[in-house]
Amino acid sequence: DPWITIPLLLTLVLFVIGTRRLLRRSGRGAAALGRRARLFAGGWLLLTAALVSPLHQAGERSFGAHMFEHELIMLAAAPLLVLSEPLAIMLWGLPVRYRQAFGAWSRAAPIRHSWRFLVQPVTATLLQAAVLWIWHAPALFDLALAQEGWHAAQHLSFLMSALLFWTAMLGRRTSPAVAALCLVATSIVSGALGALMAFATSPWYEGYARLGLAPFGLTPAEDQQLAGLLMWVPGGLVHAGAALLIMRQVLRPARV
Repeated sequence: DPWITIPLLLTLVLFVIGTRRLLRRSGRGAAALGRRARLFAGGWLLLTAALVSPLHQAGERSFGAHMFEHELIMLAAAPLLVLSEPLAIMLWGLPVRYRQAFGAWSRAAPIRHSWRFLVQPVTATLLQAAVLWIWHAPALFDLALAQEGWHAAQHLSFLMSALLFWTAMLGRRTSPAVAALCLVATSIVSGALGALMAFATSPWYEGYARLGLAPFGLTPAEDQQLAGLLMWVPGGLVHAGAALLIMRQVLRPARV
């Protein structure tokens, strides 16, 4: 799908060009640029694996595969991309006049204020939770299964809300205690949705129920229960583990 592949390729090209230009200008910063490039490559490859691979096609017939695709996007690709801090590097991938124009646009007061609001920890946490629950409402999820445009919008909203969430959680301005609390809250909110799916005895989504058995022999109800477990257990472990890592930095004794 060109609506997926072209943006993926464009971000990769901009990041590679920007990295090369910055490496020519940097001295001691080369090691940091290399670390950011490795993080970006990991996040980009995971995102590509989720969106442009047999996994994406399997998600058309299996809710479990579809959920695994979402988990890759939100729990693996998004935090790696955020840690790579790619926006400034991709800006350097643009020609000078466009770089200056985008730089001036990003410094405009409405853009700065909107960005700061969206990456506030509580705002980003509530936004991601709302996106997660709203898109898993049966009417909207069936619409995404039936129409490719809505399916792309679903994935885009999952990715953007996850990027904002991890930007807030990993940001230098965020209090570690607040970040840990938001991560624990997210593990509870997403885990509750996963648990409801895992314990449901009938399928929620008509689009999957009509298909009958999943490719690996599960009934629609069993396939949904597998999807619920994927959201509940790995999702909860990632958020809880991130909270523990953040609090470990706070509780680590200072060196004398």
